[in-house]
Amino acid sequence: MSKGITREKVVAAAFELLDEQGIESVTVRALAERLNVRAPALYWHLRNKQELLDEMSTTVLRRIMDVLPTPSSGWREDLATYARALRAEYLRHRDGARIFSGARLTDPEGLMRVKESWYRHWTDEGLTLQEADDAIDLVVAFVVGFVIEEQERLQSADADPTRYSLAERDARLGEHAPLVKAAGHLRDDGDQRFERHLGIVLDGLAARHVSHNPS
Repeated sequence: MSKGITREKVVAAAFELLDEQGIESVTVRALAERLNVRAPALYWHLRNKQELLDEMSTTVLRRIMDVLPTPSSGWREDLATYARALRAEYLRHRDGARIFSGARLTDPEGLMRVKESWYRHWTDEGLTLQEADDAIDLVVAFVVGFVIEEQERLQSADADPTRYSLAERDARLGEHAPLVKAAGHLRDDGDQRFERHLGIVLDGLAARHVSHNPS
């Protein structure tokens, strides 16, 4: 093992690479160059790129768990708080949501403790355990997808400011799709769009719960 190289230092260097060059540039060889060691030295800590991404995802989730409050008076607000915290952490890093997609937690204890508390409170409120578990999975999938799209659009627009030009889009559409053209001008980005879409997801979960559990 190379002296002075720890798992934490490897992960910190990986986040630096991620922010500078994107997820495709986060490789064992690139990390070794950044840390001024030979690549085999890193295999003491992380066997491959997927294990590295797993550890990076776990680091992100640890940060989220540290800032989440205790369960509130309702499952909906707990989920909304979690969704906002996820998005904020993903946006801290270039391609932040992409590292999380398909990842396996290397230290699940923290998240499991939080989820156990959520399950207990939410089932006391009337959700079934299946509904509670599905709700978490659905919100995570929504946030990951939303932020991947959000970050890709921002990076593409930085590279080509005309890429999402509404004037050019309208010209291509011509006069045969007036509603499509109008809808394009309704699009907003950022927090407002996120909150609206999150509300739709939560409304859907609430409606499904009511339909499956009529008074």
